[in-house]
This record gives sequence, structure tokens and C-alpha cells, in this order.
Amino acid sequence: MTRETFSTRINPKALIVGIQTPENYSIDIESYFEEFRNLVETNGIVYDHEVYMKLRSIEPSTFITKGKLTELICLCEKENIEEVVFSEVLNTQQVKNLKKLLKVSVFDRTELILEIFEKNALSAEGKLQVELAWLQHKKARLAGRGIGMSQQAGHIGGRGPGETQKEKETQHIELHILKIKKNLERLSQVRATQRKQRLGTSTPRFCIIGYTNAGKSSLLNALTKSDVLAENKLFATLDTTTRELFIDGKKKALISDTVGFIQQLPHSLIEAFKSTLDELVYAHLLIHVVDSSNKNWQQHIRVVTTLLKEMGLEQKPLFTVFNKIDLLSEEEKQKLLVQAQEHAPFCLASTLSDAGLQDLLSYLSSWTMPQESSHE
Repeated sequence: MTRETFSTRINPKALIVGIQTPENYSIDIESYFEEFRNLVETNGIVYDHEVYMKLRSIEPSTFITKGKLTELICLCEKENIEEVVFSEVLNTQQVKNLKKLLKVSVFDRTELILEIFEKNALSAEGKLQVELAWLQHKKARLAGRGIGMSQQAGHIGGRGPGETQKEKETQHIELHILKIKKNLERLSQVRATQRKQRLGTSTPRFCIIGYTNAGKSSLLNALTKSDVLAENKLFATLDTTTRELFIDGKKKALISDTVGFIQQLPHSLIEAFKSTLDELVYAHLLIHVVDSSNKNWQQHIRVVTTLLKEMGLEQKPLFTVFNKIDLLSEEEKQKLLVQAQEHAPFCLASTLSDAGLQDLLSYLSSWTMPQESSHE
């Protein structure tokens, strides 16, 4: 007698698609694809198939070209794929067309990152910021759809509720956005009051910045002997943490950890986390942590530098920590030492082994606050 078997599958059958576009020809594409897979895994997505492609041009209506699209259609039909996650940012019309042609749920880089932020937000402010970003994203998606249509509010790996009329949905979102903004404004005032109390002292303020998963929280822990959550995953830290920094038994500064940056960070997230990123505005010194073991570390520096420029902070004093040198060979360390010269002042370090951290501590110990900054 044969026993009847039942499927225990919970997640939809998923396909991830990594794309090399003309815009990212200059970077190490394997590291870029690894970052994409890390985003997928950090989000808890179990995928059955993965496809990687190189595009020489972008098709306005579907993003990917006709030949590549035909291959995806065949694969989705053959393997009964239910959802496809793309490594790039897609516009509303591209998502709509891909859903129709592939006959699956379609998600892009923006939604992937938004979901990770949603899962990792711990504080009330952080949760509200992520909710605001989601609503602004959904509103933008709705704006790109035809009359009478709306974004199906599904999550990756889930089956969202049904569609509603565009106008009704838009009004609901706008009211919700307004309510969240008011709540965030109240929390922002509390943050401003706390900041004002700190500004009332002559204690210098340092902020740790950097690309996601570069080791910012690990550096904060190493410098302050604290136990801030430090995980080897993308966006483990979303909420700003501030600690006192003591050097040789004397209080030197207040030092804060901040949310990590990433290439193609959704604009809605940048806007939503503006109050959190304001900590950088009031910092006297930025400590930029770079994952030197990542082949795209130079691109990561450019991403962080670009965001600092957008915030008008490119003139802030900055010290660069090239982290994770324990993962480099001696030859790679020597090469890095030469390449790092253009980012002086800097040090090569490992928060895991504490190697090189004394160079950072020596710099911070001798650092003096500019006269004009002491009155901010």
C-alpha cells in the first residue's frame, strides 16, 4: 500500500534574476551579484532558480531585451515559477508588462530593500520610517497605473490582498502618509531635544558611516566595549546608537553608528530616514568604514561619497577605516595600502582581530575640534 504524499511547500516557487546593465560594466559583476543574493537571503527568500544576464541596452517597456525575455518566459513556464525577483530597479510600467508576459508576481530591487528594512526596524521611529517609505513607493506605483487599477499589496513570498480602485487606494495612502508624518514629526522633536542637550556640551561628536555590512557596528563595539547588534548580514542596523568613547581613561567624544548605505538605495528610504541621517549633519568627524575584502570597495566609497554630497556634507572632516584586512593576503594588503593613499587620513584594520585599531585610536586621541564647530 502506498502512502499518499502531500506538498509541504509554503513559499511560492521563486526565480531570481541578476542583471549586468551598461551602467555597471565597470564594477566586479560577480561581487555585485553576490550582493544581490545576500539581499535575497537576508530577506528570507528561498529561491529555486537563478539566472544572470548581461544587457547591452535597456528595453523601455520591459527593461530586459526581447531575446532575454523570451528565455525567461520559457523558464517560468517550464519550472512553474510563481514569482521573479530582479536585481535592478524597475518602473511601474515595466513591472506591469513583465507580470503580464511572465504570468508571475514581479518584484524589483526597491521592494527587496524595503522589505529588509521593514523586517529589521526595531524602534518605533524606525518602523514608522519604513512604513512611510513603503507607502510612498506604493503611491508612486499607483501613479504609474491606469485608471481603475492599483498596486496589489503583496510581499515577496506572499499572496497579498486583492486590488482596489486606484482613486480610493490613493486617498487612503495619502491620509496614512499624513498621519505617519505627524507621528514622525513628534518623534523628531524628541530626537531634536536630545540632540540639543548633547550640543549643549563641548564634547565632540563622531559618526560612523559606510556601506552596508562594512563592519560599522563591530567598530562601535570595538571602540566602546559595547554590545550593539553586529551581524554578518545587510542592514542589520537601522536605528542610530550613540555611545561614549573613552581613550586612555578619558572621555573623548560621543560616537554614533548609523544605517548603512547601498547602491541604488530607494529614494523613498532616504527621505523617510532623513531625521535619522541628520545625526551626520551635527557630527564633527565622520568615520567611514570600508569593507576592503569586497572587490567593489571603490564603488562602495563612491556610493557613500555621492550620498554625502547630496546631503551637503562633502566638506565634513572624515577618517577612513579599511576594515576586514584579516581576509586579505599580504599581497592584497600592500596593494590596498597604495590605493588607500588617496583616502587619507586612513588606517587598515580588522574589528575582528583589533589589528590596526590602535592607529585609529591614536588619530582620535590627537584629534581636536575645529574652533568654529565647537559653537554649533
